[in-house]
Amino acid sequence: MIKVYSKPNCMQCEFTKNFLKNNGLQFEVRDVTESEKFKEEAFETGYTSLPIVIADGHAPFAGFRPDELEKLV
Repeated sequence: MIKVYSKPNCMQCEFTKNFLKNNGLQFEVRDVTESEKFKEEAFETGYTSLPIVIADGHAPFAGFRPDELEKLV
């Protein structure tokens, strides 16, 4: 399971989601502006910028990171 913590009007978030879509990966978007729970989960990662990507079996990372996204393919 891949979770992407994001917010509206975030270019890096859109780049990340498009990368995942274009590579046929299923993921769940967790909009931190729509849910206090998602905001708290994102904060608990220790990262302060979005997107934050959490995938089973991989270390979490923040920002648009094609090098890390490639590892999920």
